Amino acid sequence: MKNKILAVYNSLFAAFGEQHWWPSDSPLETCIGAILTQNTAWTNVEKAIDNLKREGLIDLKGLMDIEEERLAQLIRPSGYFNIKAKRLKSFISFISDNYGGSLETFFAEKDNIREILLSVKGVGPETADSILLYAGNIPTFVIDTYTKRIFVRLGIAKEDISYDALQKVFIESLPQEAQLYNEYHALIVRLAKEHCRKKPICEGCPLSSICHYPA
Repeated sequence: MKNKILAVYNSLFAAFGEQHWWPSDSPLETCIGAILTQNTAWTNVEKAIDNLKREGLIDLKGLMDIEEERLAQLIRPSGYFNIKAKRLKSFISFISDNYGGSLETFFAEKDNIREILLSVKGVGPETADSILLYAGNIPTFVIDTYTKRIFVRLGIAKEDISYDALQKVFIESLPQEAQLYNEYHALIVRLAKEHCRKKPICEGCPLSSICHYPA
């Protein structure tokens, strides 16, 4: 299994190179993006973040102070904006109340940081792992729909595999290095967008020699 996981990474990296993901200007912006990207395309998240930037709201205090209704309107392009405004407020309050408004202090947590983050209302495993990996540079592998789709088609995972079980496959197969996890997940996203779509485009796929999924 370890060899298969590494072989996939090497093939993707050889084909696509470095991805420089996550696209943001600060850890806070990354956290905001991780919350807003739930159930929507990244292009929609970018529009919402641009709205926040125009209002000077990539800022913990500003997000604490703004009315939830106003925040919801600013992030409207991301979809489910009322729910996401509540989730964003919950996360900001969590950092403010427990870590003095300092993400750096939060990311310095030594024990159970993932479990602590999962206790925040509206933060699920994928969002938590995205925040920890991309904003905190903490080695935890992000599992998303793209990851499951690709590795089920490759025959490495079963359709009914759980989030935690698939994550364990990657963690046990790779060195625990945040940069490696970052690059691997970004390459998975690239492959899913260009080739391994719901209806796959197998021609030119860098994994075509090891994938037997029927097109």
